[in-house]
Amino acid sequence: MSFAHRQTTLPSHIRPSSGFAHNPSASTQSSILQSRINEKKVELENLRQLRDLSAGLAGQMQQLEEKLSTLSTGTEAVAAVLGNWNNVLRAIHMASTKLPKPKEAEEGEEAAHPLPQTLVRIPIQQADTVQKEAEGTEATIGD
Repeated sequence: MSFAHRQTTLPSHIRPSSGFAHNPSASTQSSILQSRINEKKVELENLRQLRDLSAGLAGQMQQLEEKLSTLSTGTEAVAAVLGNWNNVLRAIHMASTKLPKPKEAEEGEEAAHPLPQTLVRIPIQQADTVQKEAEGTEATIGD
């Protein structure tokens, strides 16, 4: 059995050349490859910048989400307070209508308009000091 002799050489476009500098097509091919490598390096750097910027944007979006959540909670609280204002104003009106009517002022005098009753008492910082002074005055009067 005899085997036919097969060609073991590669075609010229696949065959590696032994001297790039001596072959003009090889140097052109080398410069094309080098330019593609440079393009890919630039593309890689751009992708890295894009990744970093995307991470920064994601962080900012996370902060925005947290702030919007806080804003939503605050808005609900404000809505609850505003919902109660109608009741507060109604209570003030009711307290004002229960005040006795001022007597007719004599000629030359202005009629005094009484203020509505105080519905809410807010303690002040000096309340403790005033109370102690009042207790001290009562103690000295009782002696």
